[in-house]
Amino acid sequence: MKKHIPNAITCCNLISGCVAVVLAVYGLYSAALWAIIAGAVFDFFDGMSARLLGVSSPIGKELDSLADVVTFGVAPSAMLFHVLLGLNRMYELKVEEGLMGDILLFVFSYLPFLAFIMAAFSALRLAKFNLDERQTMGFIGMPTPANALFWGSLIVGWGPKIPFVPAIMPILLVLMLLSCYLLVSEIPMFALKFKTWGWKGNEVKWLFLGSCLPLLIFFGIGALAIIIAWYLILSVITQKQEAK
Repeated sequence: MKKHIPNAITCCNLISGCVAVVLAVYGLYSAALWAIIAGAVFDFFDGMSARLLGVSSPIGKELDSLADVVTFGVAPSAMLFHVLLGLNRMYELKVEEGLMGDILLFVFSYLPFLAFIMAAFSALRLAKFNLDERQTMGFIGMPTPANALFWGSLIVGWGPKIPFVPAIMPILLVLMLLSCYLLVSEIPMFALKFKTWGWKGNEVKWLFLGSCLPLLIFFGIGALAIIIAWYLILSVITQKQEAK
């Protein structure tokens, strides 16, 4: 019986991802983000339970990756797709007002589908992670949960505050392509895994964790995007210091 517990938790992750996709399609961004967060919690506990129960298995590893593709790949892509689709409707209004040309609108009408490139790169990232033996105490490239939380938080926390300008759709797509690059990049990034709980050797981890709470208090759910960006910056700084 206990051998099925981790896989059951992984399936909860997958279900959370499916729910997030449906919510995103209906434009319920906040609920979709919370479903992604729930999936991240299940993703954390499935591996932990497998190790504690001593029932790790190849099928559990594959199932985990399949669930992660949906929750941390397809779901944030669906959120971004719906946002870009909404922007496209605003462009249609600009055309009706004579402020934009029909050709530009035709091009922009297909751009929202590019959001699903991020789902493809998330799948590639997970496949590489399964085969890469270097990522035991850290990550190489941005983890898919971090990428999903960044986009979910950006859309929910900061989306309503971004003014509508014709360039906003290309800017979001360029940012999406940057995140795709980070997913499969060779940039080492630290993981919140502690061999000891002391300060020495864990300076970057404790600095990161200590800065998260004030950001969450001050910015609310929108802080997740800032926290992920801060995580990337700290990882790059740490890599440069270690290279010296």
